[in-house]
Amino acid sequence: MALKQNEIEKFKIELLELREKISGAINEAKEEVKELDESKGYSQHQADEGTDDFGKTINMEVSNKEYGIIKQIDRALVKIEEGTYGICDISGKEIPLARLKAVPYASMTVESQEKVEKGLI
Repeated sequence: MALKQNEIEKFKIELLELREKISGAINEAKEEVKELDESKGYSQHQADEGTDDFGKTINMEVSNKEYGIIKQIDRALVKIEEGTYGICDISGKEIPLARLKAVPYASMTVESQEKVEKGLI
């Protein structure tokens, strides 16, 4: 069953809000990394510097994952504009509503996603 226009509009609003929230989190992480870089050299002990470096690495890894989600959100927004939101990029089948509610930026069915992750596609 194809998505109704009002459902698509709700997803669009949700995607835009999620994008804004994640962008804010990325900016906060950037600021934390920047602060850690600026404070480096003031640490009095090597263990403190190691802890700072570990925190920086974690922040950067989280930011990379969030950038990936933003790319997926952007793809979903493009699909809305194209009129293909809710259709799997791989199989062309409809993405179940339950999946879109759980992951509004999903661009593939679970089956197609699994094939991609296993390297079958």
